[in-house]
Amino acid sequence: MDTLAFITWNPPVELFSVGSLHIRFYSLCWMIGLALAYFIVQHLYRRQGLRQELFEPLFLYCFFGVLIGARLGHCLFYQPEYFLAHPLEMILPFRHTASGWVFTGYEGLASHGGIIGVFIALYFYIRRTKVNTLFVLDCLAVGVPLTGCFIRLGNLMNSEIVGFPTDMPWGFIFVRNGEDFARHPAQLYEALFYFAVFALQWVLSHRYSRKMGSGFFFGLTLTLAFAFRFFIEFLKERQVDFEESMALDMGQWLSVPFVIAGIAFMIGGPWLKKVFK
Repeated sequence: MDTLAFITWNPPVELFSVGSLHIRFYSLCWMIGLALAYFIVQHLYRRQGLRQELFEPLFLYCFFGVLIGARLGHCLFYQPEYFLAHPLEMILPFRHTASGWVFTGYEGLASHGGIIGVFIALYFYIRRTKVNTLFVLDCLAVGVPLTGCFIRLGNLMNSEIVGFPTDMPWGFIFVRNGEDFARHPAQLYEALFYFAVFALQWVLSHRYSRKMGSGFFFGLTLTLAFAFRFFIEFLKERQVDFEESMALDMGQWLSVPFVIAGIAFMIGGPWLKKVFK
């Protein structure tokens, strides 16, 4: 195979390190994605005339919700045997080795778990602030796809969640994984799609601002993001061994209920306002 026809991918994992503190590109991408979502949702709150003090707690609730949910989601959905036997490693950024405890950061975060964590956090946020539930969900639906974009760029920097081998000229050779053949850059596909969803939602939320709070934008993001996630999995390597025996992998099974929920929110109707008073 002529490697000159492909993209050789071998970026550094770390941006810089100071002593035992290591700042990785993956962590930086998470922080950028969360920060951008913060400013986008803040803009939408202001546009709708909501007070700043109602917005301020939202970031903390969502930050801890997505981090805890994504971490527990990975541990329980993808590696339950290991982490149920090592429960401390679910919550601590360390791994126990033969030479003792080693700082690893939070290696393994699942997007489906992050979404569930955000939903739980939003319950407590809305209960505290009394902000309309559908309005909060619609605002987040505009900003969150951009966070997803940067998270997948972080996965690309880590050379993880890779696609199947390909002969396409845009294939990536993931040198860090010890490979000399090209694969689909599935992480980049997802990042570009999530950015497109954000761009679409940004335009729609400003053109049809009166629909903010109807649940439509939330439903649209769920439907588009997880429908794409379902199909992109056909191009991706299985993340854990037990998925090899499954007709659909774990990511696909977990995407189905989110797509169904998204369509239900888009259709809307009296039931939606009755449930989310």
